[in-house]
Amino acid sequence: MTKTEILKLIYAIDKQLKVRNDHNAIDTYNSGTKKHLKQLEFHKSNKRNRWVFGGNRSGKTECGAVETVWLARGIHPFRKNIDNVSIWVVSLSKQVQRDVAQNKIFHYLKPEWIEDVVMESGSKDFPESGIVDYILIKNVFGGHSRIGFKSCDQGREKFQGTSLNYVWFDEEPPEDIYKECKMRVIDRQGEIYGTMTPLKGLTWVYDEIYLNDKGDDEVWSICMSWDDNPYLAEEEIKNLKSSMSESELETRCYGKFTAVGGLVYPEFDPQLHVIDPFEVPKEWYDKISIDPGLNNPLSAHWYAVDFDGNVYVIAEHYQAGKDIIFHSNEIKRICERLNWQKKFGDKYEAIIDSAANQKTLAGVKSVTELFLENGICVSPKVNKDLFSGINRVKSYLKNAEGKAKLFIFRNCVNMIREIKGYFWGNNDAPTKKDDHAMDELRYYIMSRPEVPKYEVKKTEIERDKEKLIRRLDFAKKISRI
Repeated sequence: MTKTEILKLIYAIDKQLKVRNDHNAIDTYNSGTKKHLKQLEFHKSNKRNRWVFGGNRSGKTECGAVETVWLARGIHPFRKNIDNVSIWVVSLSKQVQRDVAQNKIFHYLKPEWIEDVVMESGSKDFPESGIVDYILIKNVFGGHSRIGFKSCDQGREKFQGTSLNYVWFDEEPPEDIYKECKMRVIDRQGEIYGTMTPLKGLTWVYDEIYLNDKGDDEVWSICMSWDDNPYLAEEEIKNLKSSMSESELETRCYGKFTAVGGLVYPEFDPQLHVIDPFEVPKEWYDKISIDPGLNNPLSAHWYAVDFDGNVYVIAEHYQAGKDIIFHSNEIKRICERLNWQKKFGDKYEAIIDSAANQKTLAGVKSVTELFLENGICVSPKVNKDLFSGINRVKSYLKNAEGKAKLFIFRNCVNMIREIKGYFWGNNDAPTKKDDHAMDELRYYIMSRPEVPKYEVKKTEIERDKEKLIRRLDFAKKISRI
């Protein structure tokens, strides 16, 4: 037997062993006692543009591979399945395709599901080690689905002309390729999903997907960290964390976007701090906080506090280019909807930036006076200390016990967008961009009474000891006279 024949035999044995190990991978995915809950959130989302921002080894690529196999096979447990689907898997390069996305898909594909494999390079007998062009999958409806592989280094022109049901981006694509792929799924009302580690900083993905700056209802995203992956050992996580800088941890561990100066509120976690609206008891109603603006947006939010001191942001008004009359009417409309309490007779009360006391060049009245004329009594006496305010907000996002005390209703989209994109600038202060809700959040939190420090109760023995010490000190002073 020649050396080549021996190597082929060894490879065939290894392949058979791998097939035996992988054969039930799709059946056992997230089905044991340990479940990756954020993977399940991704699969259950019904949005047409879904993204996972995850650190390395957080489980994000598994999401994309399983989603692709489920859709191609027609066995997705959380979505309406259709027959004969066409899917593109888009990687950064052909080598990355082979080593990552392609490898994961073969891991979750049962051999009997594969009708054909068409190779771009390499042997069809050993597709895992070559570059696959596409795979034909037998779907449960009796037809065939097609999983095609593309790489970003081919250029935008190679992404034209095809009609698709789904596109999976494994890592962040160039914007022009992303837009081209969006065109590919339009006629079939198809979907896009992506899994990536945000290593490139504040790119187009940060604005369009993570912040969702266009307010697209079909855009959905989630961040995955090592801590979310129940299959990583605690000791392994500890070792990985110890070898990385803080900025590396933000991206490679927590899957967060970072700028040069870092996030002002890295404690903010949309999965924890953003909650579905509920009917808030009127006894919890507290204050309205306003950051005024004309060309810039005016930001106003309604705050409630429960009996345990948890703060809830329950409504928002956020708009630019309007006058005080418009803003006053919108604020009153929201107050009426909430059945918000009035003070000072027939007026609503709010706190506002002290700059509202200044008279503008356009008129002889201040913003404070104009609001008062239109039924809103605003108090400009707010604490504007930037760093104290930021630290107080941080303490509400994560207190000394590691618990959240600040929760934002999901429909307060502008506050959520701002807090996710609030970064430190080069002058050791937050960047002055999209910070209007952040300012009035600080004003409100600073208006709250400080949490009293916990007073340790002393035992009777400790109190007697202190009395004895005081008596001895007094005796020494008398002896010196």
